[in-house]
Amino acid sequence: MNSMTRDFHDPIDLPEGRPTNLSRRGFLGASVGALVLGISMPVPKAVAQNAASAAKTAPRVSAFLEIRADNTVLLRSPFVEGGQGVSTALAQIVGEELDADPASFTVECAPPGKDYLLVNGNRFTGGSYSVRSSYQTMRLVGASARQMLLQAAVARLRVPVASLTTEPGRIRHAASNRTIEYGALAAEAATLPVPQDVTLRSEKDFRWIGKPVVRLDARDKSTGKATYGIDLKIDGMLQAAVQHAPRRGLEPSGLTNETEVKGMPGVHSIHRLPGAVAVVADRWWHARRAVETLQVTWTEATSGAPRAMPSDFSSEGRKALLSATPGPGISADTAGDAAAALGSAAHVVSATYDAPYLAHGQLEPPSAIARWNEDGTLDLWLPNQAPELFQNAAAKAAGIAAEKVKIHSPLLGGFFGRHFLYDTANPFPQAIALAKAVSRPVKIIWSREEEFLRDALRPMGFARFRGGLDANGMPVALEAEAVGEGPVGRWFGRKPDVADRSAVEGIADKPYAIPNRRVAHVLVDDPNIIGFWRSVGHSMNDFFYETFFDELADAGKQDPYQLRLRLLADKPRHKTLLEAVGDLSGGWKRGPYTAADGSKRARGVAMASPFGSEVATIAEVSLKNGTVAVHDVWVAIDPGSIVNPGIIEAQVNSAVALGLSSALLEEVVYAKGVPQARNFDAYPILPPERMPRVHVRIVQSGAPMGGIGEPGLPGVPPAVANAVAALTGQRIRSLPLSKIKFGDMG
Repeated sequence: MNSMTRDFHDPIDLPEGRPTNLSRRGFLGASVGALVLGISMPVPKAVAQNAASAAKTAPRVSAFLEIRADNTVLLRSPFVEGGQGVSTALAQIVGEELDADPASFTVECAPPGKDYLLVNGNRFTGGSYSVRSSYQTMRLVGASARQMLLQAAVARLRVPVASLTTEPGRIRHAASNRTIEYGALAAEAATLPVPQDVTLRSEKDFRWIGKPVVRLDARDKSTGKATYGIDLKIDGMLQAAVQHAPRRGLEPSGLTNETEVKGMPGVHSIHRLPGAVAVVADRWWHARRAVETLQVTWTEATSGAPRAMPSDFSSEGRKALLSATPGPGISADTAGDAAAALGSAAHVVSATYDAPYLAHGQLEPPSAIARWNEDGTLDLWLPNQAPELFQNAAAKAAGIAAEKVKIHSPLLGGFFGRHFLYDTANPFPQAIALAKAVSRPVKIIWSREEEFLRDALRPMGFARFRGGLDANGMPVALEAEAVGEGPVGRWFGRKPDVADRSAVEGIADKPYAIPNRRVAHVLVDDPNIIGFWRSVGHSMNDFFYETFFDELADAGKQDPYQLRLRLLADKPRHKTLLEAVGDLSGGWKRGPYTAADGSKRARGVAMASPFGSEVATIAEVSLKNGTVAVHDVWVAIDPGSIVNPGIIEAQVNSAVALGLSSALLEEVVYAKGVPQARNFDAYPILPPERMPRVHVRIVQSGAPMGGIGEPGLPGVPPAVANAVAALTGQRIRSLPLSKIKFGDMG
């Protein structure tokens, strides 16, 4: 039985590697008579050694399972649901071993605590890492709970455990045809020790893992019941809107019409904040109208202001700087002697590529609710991908200890890396300051215009390539330099003489058998607030590499698909995947060729190896009124092993949409230190009528489980660009394609 004396936010110590019965530790909020299990798993030794906190506490991930008397199941997950389907997948995994229908699960994000640390001594939802990092842990929790329920049934029915079996949600004694629901046994099971050894199900007996289980959140999202951060309400709260300085580094120095704005409907108060002004009001619309009416004088901050944007900064200037910055940079991938092989090559091909800054463009604008409590604690409701990181940052902003901050993590209305902890790109410090100033809870929502002004952007990318061919047109050498800054180094720190993997991923460690190669990172600091964007460096680097690969193939008079197959002869996993996407598309044909509707079309192909998965992509394009039309995209994906093929297909479809949107349309342009787009009218995203048909084939190679949310994106831009090049003879080295006017091919 639960003593109901312990707050679930309080940290506990769990033995690593096996489940622990938490039912008698007294969790506040746990149901009376429930069976509550926790498990703590260490991360690999090499990761622990790299963690800053490794000397104090071992990085771990914990999951807490609660089986209630009404036969429902609550799973407190270390990960945040943001549309990627992680809640459903975890319910499938636990339910498989527990023998409980995933439909009976409620999954919620666990609060901050050291028992949930997973990634380098931290915890975050991202990197397509959630399911693959917790798969074995969740299976062990489910199997242990099932065994404890069986033991409780033995005591109740007075029969040998070998005579009992389970079926979804209940235990059966076949000889007497008696059944007992899990919920009826939960209180008794809660008094038992956790078994030290359990047997996991054989894959051939899986009932839910590997099946397209319907998503747990589908109905609530479809009927409008799903609650996001911007939907939350707290008793007694006021609402706030902000006007940010047009350029980072400016501060408000004067308000011309402050008295007039204070008299506007619903206005409670006006506040100066770092780099912004805010209006607090009874309703958000009143706050927004008032803050937009404010006439603010902005002045330069004192010298040395952090993250100040130069007044002469522009996208064109940034690209010119990247282009002019020489190598050789920091080596990230070397084999043979690329310089010597290039010097003796029969033919050398050189090219440079670039990709623009990109916004996240999520549909839910950023928001936060802050409430100061009488005991000096602080409650924060805010969309986030890393509860512990936000807890520590909020404590610093509030000037209190981290344990006095309670983070509530709502469902994310899209994220793709947007809800990581970035300087000046999150509204929670503003909410904390305003709530303290007015002595009431405050909810702040950034308007779309303010979000575009302060979003953390995918960094601009620039890369230069040289490739060497022998007399037979086969690649013998490749040299590549990725120029710029990556978000991993920005937010997790740099190591001297070590390339930032987020700057070179998608260029380094490609599987093709090119005997001599050198890939390097040339670091050039970015004055922008850069962040993680779906598939991170792969989102642009695979475009750079895979389009240059086609240029090499053309220079050597090789078919790009066949050349890839030849260079993957010793990589059976990759070769099988490339053959699979060729088969899925009805057989490789490059074109140009005439389609059934009379249009001239061509196809492009690309490979990518993002986040532990392998992907092969083919795209078919035509031109219409000088713009690119993409008709079909075929994707073969090998994530090693799978949990839910329905979620995989949905994630690939959404990744194709975002990858195509970035290839065709998206671009953040800076001039005079200010982004020119402040809403979707100036930052177009892919409209529904330009979405192609997407065909997905899942190939299970048996390799270690890889990621799903991001891998479908990186192959799309190069596949489309290679198809356009095949159709027009015009090489694409800069994105987006909307910058280029193509001749109509009919």
